[in-house]
Amino acid sequence: MKLLAIDTSNRPLSVAVLDDTKVLATTTTNMGRNHSSTLLPIIEQSLAQAQLVPEAIDRIVVAAGPGSYTGLRIGVTTAKTFAFSLHKELVGLSSLAVLAGNIVTAGQLVVPLFDARRDNIFTGLYRIDATGQPQNVLPDQHVSVATWCEQLAAYDEPIVFVGSDVAAYAEALQTNLGARFVRAAAQLDLPQATVLGLLGRTATPVENIHAFVPNYLRLTQAERDWQAQHPKEDHAPYVEKI
Repeated sequence: MKLLAIDTSNRPLSVAVLDDTKVLATTTTNMGRNHSSTLLPIIEQSLAQAQLVPEAIDRIVVAAGPGSYTGLRIGVTTAKTFAFSLHKELVGLSSLAVLAGNIVTAGQLVVPLFDARRDNIFTGLYRIDATGQPQNVLPDQHVSVATWCEQLAAYDEPIVFVGSDVAAYAEALQTNLGARFVRAAAQLDLPQATVLGLLGRTATPVENIHAFVPNYLRLTQAERDWQAQHPKEDHAPYVEKI
């Protein structure tokens, strides 16, 4: 199975082309959120490096959130367009699971973390299984650092925190968790589309490409304002719109 993996969910941009477990091409940049102008050229470059035409891809795998609103829209829209126009399978995976997948030590608890501003984070708790894949223990969530530390209090073992945004919260995490707080090596802090592709090999494709949406985990400011003005309206669909 030939896969195209796309992650634009946060500041880094990562694209990979795989043939089952073999990596044919991969590019990861951390130059800022100019994904709208760089994603398609990097995809074209990656396919050329892999010596494949787009029609040769069997499955597109995309990081579906949480993360940057704009980044998620760019990645998901691109993946949906490729999948629909080429009649290919589409798989969406947690952006946090992709980051957790950089840690491969079996049995290890891992907390991937993205900054969500205002002392809030996007995070989840994962345990690495015997095959080196992350399995969700506590669901992905948008949460304050203080509340997250309260949830982690139930786990009396070392927890590896991974992600470039961990540094901003390291002092608070260290204070609350003590010796259980373990910082991942810096080279593991960027999400890798190779990990996304490997995880996406065995995942179930979406049934309806048109209905597939990012998992934002929170509302936009405009949506929050609208809800405040319309408290009796059904709010469920708004967070899902692209």
